[in-house]
This record gives sequence, structure tokens and C-alpha cells, in this order.
Amino acid sequence: MSTKKETEKSSYEENKRQEIRSEISRHHEAVIRGIDETKEKIRKAIDESRREIPRNTQAFTDYQEQALRASGELAETYLGTQKEIIQRFQEGFFPHVENAYEAWNTWASPRRAAEVYSRTVSNIADNMITSTRVANNTIFANIDACKAIIQRRTDDLKELSRIPVNVAKTFEESSSR
Repeated sequence: MSTKKETEKSSYEENKRQEIRSEISRHHEAVIRGIDETKEKIRKAIDESRREIPRNTQAFTDYQEQALRASGELAETYLGTQKEIIQRFQEGFFPHVENAYEAWNTWASPRRAAEVYSRTVSNIADNMITSTRVANNTIFANIDACKAIIQRRTDDLKELSRIPVNVAKTFEESSSR
């Protein structure tokens, strides 16, 4: 009778060992499968990132080209403005030198004072209009830049929001096995 119990006990223990080995083997296969799936997902993510490189590179190149064009235009505009200012001062200076020898009363005339005042007011108004136009252009450029930033952040957040979902899927798949 003791041999029968010992045989049953031995058989039961052997069955338990086989169940444990089988369970460990299933866990091991699940871990290996999970690692292989992770490797494949990493490869896919890298490939997807590689596909994004041309778009990002093009955006950066476009930005650099735009900045260079704008710098060139600014330099040309600045130099043209300086040239015009110098020319205007010279054109305005020579008549004053010539008129310096004329009688003082032409400079002190009310008609001449009214002309100078009228030109001054006109220049101030023109400068204010130009300043307003520049300010508006700057505001609209900043609005466009903000739109681009918001769109980029939206795209980035969509990508980042997939991370916890993928982690949750991984946990779900791991726990269901």
C-alpha cells in the first residue's frame, strides 16, 4: 500500500513538475515573442521617422532660404534707404547754402514756414502709415507662425499620445497570455 501511495505521490509530483515546466515554457515563449514584437515595432518606428526626415529637412531648408532672402531684401532696402536719405539731404542742403546768401526775409516769410510745416506733417503721417503697415505685417506673420507651431504641436501630441496606448496594449496582451 505504501508503494501505491508513493507511486501516486511520485506521479502527482511529476505531473506538477511538467505543468510548471509547461507554464514556464509558455511564459518564456511569450517573453521572446514580446521582445520580437518590440523589435519589429522599433524597426517600424525608425522607418516612419526616416520617412519624416525629408519633410523636416525640406521645412528647415525652406526656412533657411526664406531667412536668407529676407536678409538680402532687408540689406538692399536698408542700403537703398540710406542712399535716398543721403541724396535727399544733399539735394536739400545745396539750396540752403545757395539761399544763405539771399536775404534773410525769404526764410522768415510766413509762406515758407507754412510749406515747411505742411511737409513735416505730411512726412509724419506717411511715417505713421508705414509704421502701421509694418506692425500689421509683423502681427500677421506672427499669427501664421503660431498657426504652424500649433499644427506641429498637434501632430507631435498625436504621436506622443500613442505611447501610453501602446504601453497599455502591451500590458493587456501580456496579461492575457
